[in-house]
Amino acid sequence: MSDLPAGWRMLVHDQLPSTADLLRERAEAGEPERLAILARRQTAGRGTRGRHWESPPGNLSLSVLLRPAAPVREVPQWGLLVAVALHSALEPHAAGLCLKWPNDLLLGGAKCAGILAEAALSAEGRLDWLALGIGVNLAFAPEVPGRRTAALPPPALPPERAAAALLASLDHWRAVREAEGFAAIRRAWLERGPAPGTPTTVTGPRGTVTGAFEGLDETGALRLRTALGMETVTAGDVHA
Repeated sequence: MSDLPAGWRMLVHDQLPSTADLLRERAEAGEPERLAILARRQTAGRGTRGRHWESPPGNLSLSVLLRPAAPVREVPQWGLLVAVALHSALEPHAAGLCLKWPNDLLLGGAKCAGILAEAALSAEGRLDWLALGIGVNLAFAPEVPGRRTAALPPPALPPERAAAALLASLDHWRAVREAEGFAAIRRAWLERGPAPGTPTTVTGPRGTVTGAFEGLDETGALRLRTALGMETVTAGDVHA
C-alpha cells in the first residue's frame, strides 16, 4: 500500500480465522519485524485471556510483528506504547477517547478497541519476537458480555487507512521510547488515561482490589490507593 510508512509490509486478507495465528507462524519462520497482517473479516479472533473478539467487516483486525532488543519483562510496556499510538492515530476521528489500563481504548466510557501483546523467547532467554494484536470498532460495536461497547462516529474510517495511521503513530512513539525511555511513554499514557482518584476495581491473580486510581509506577504497573494503603497491580481486568 502506497500510504504505509516506509519499511512496513502489510498483508491484507478478505477473511482469516485469526491474524494473530498467522502472524505467529510467520514470526516463528523467521519473518523480519515490521510486518502487519490485516483481515477484513476475522472469524476466530481473541482478546485478553482467550476471550472471543468479534470482528465483522468494517472494523479493524490487525496484528503487528516487532523484534525489539528488550527484556521479556518489558512486554507489558510495549502494550502501553501501542495503546498510546492507537489513541494518537484515532484521536482526529473521535472526541472523548480515553485509555484504560492495561490495553483498552474507551469512547465515552465504552470499549471501542483492545490490544493483545504476545511474545516468544530466544534460546538465550531474550525477547525473540513481539506480536501486537489490535481490534478497533471502526464501524460496528459488537456486544461484549458485561461491557458497554462503542464504535467510532461516522463516517467510518476504512480499515486499511486506520492501519496505516496506526503504523505511522507506532513508529513515532517507538522513536520517542528509544530517545527518551519508557518514562515518556508512561507520561503520554497518563495524559490519555483516567483522572487521578477515579474509583477503580481490578480482578486479577490475587483476587479483587478496589481503590482510587493513582497512576502507573515506573514499570507501567497500576497504582491504586485502597483502604489498606497503596497497592501495585501488574495484571488484571479493570472495572472502573
